[in-house]
Amino acid sequence: MSGKAKDILKLDLYGLLGIDSTATTKEIKKAYRQKALTCHPDKNPDNPKAVELFHQLSQALEVLTDAAAKAAYDKVCAAKKQAEERTKKLDDKRKKIKLDLEAREQQADAERERDVQITRTLEEEIERLREEGSRLLAEEQRLIREQIQQEREAQQQSGGWTHGSGVKGCTRSSVTPKLKLKWKCAKDDETNGGYSQDMLLRLLQKYGEVLNVVISRKKSGSALVEFATVKAAELALKHECGLSGNPLKISWLEGEPKVIVPESQPGCFLPSQGSLTNERDYESVVVMKMRQAAERQKLIEQMQREDEKAGAMS
Repeated sequence: MSGKAKDILKLDLYGLLGIDSTATTKEIKKAYRQKALTCHPDKNPDNPKAVELFHQLSQALEVLTDAAAKAAYDKVCAAKKQAEERTKKLDDKRKKIKLDLEAREQQADAERERDVQITRTLEEEIERLREEGSRLLAEEQRLIREQIQQEREAQQQSGGWTHGSGVKGCTRSSVTPKLKLKWKCAKDDETNGGYSQDMLLRLLQKYGEVLNVVISRKKSGSALVEFATVKAAELALKHECGLSGNPLKISWLEGEPKVIVPESQPGCFLPSQGSLTNERDYESVVVMKMRQAAERQKLIEQMQREDEKAGAMS
């Protein structure tokens, strides 16, 4: 394309003459004469823009009064107009896409903020429940301790202590008491239904001394507990429920132990209240400790047998 053609394509020839694209040759020439008279170089010797405008008017006259040149120019103008319309539509579409994108981003921001607020509210409620649960647990344990103390005082007033110590002169059991614990637990649950050895100890020690806790490794949701005294085992059996979401089922392992009540003797000896009073008491305590160790070993062996039996059945 020549430089002259490029220059003409940059011009709006109809606009220069102030006419429509449907104007006749006669109308084109008339418009040219009117415009050319106002910007002729002879009438505007000191105005360089007048010279340029006069030159452009002359180009418009040449092109628009020639049928072939006018047809080619009109075709180029129509193509430019279509391209402008497409660009405008595309710009409108891009603008709409941009607005839609901004709207979606604003909606996403609002949803994220709502999710953050919901999560924060949940965390606050969980913390509140944890605090209230801790207070509730502390209150329940306080009530249990008070009940245990009242029962001990009642036993003292009735004339004797109940101990599984095996010391002469005190109420004792022939064997250390054992309880069997059961709870719901899936086979592959790594948390063991929420119960660990430490958890069971914390739950049961408030009733009295716990000598041993054995959790079955093959039979899910099962454990054996050995208490130092029958009374501690009885209190645990009577009052302990375990976790609220997964309660414990507690029963005697070998039936409720028989309590032996010897003849009344003055000065019943309690190992926790002072030193041993004589050699015979010391021997009794040694024998009691040895028996308890044997009972613990027996408990472990029994649990192992149950594990092996459960493994064979599965």
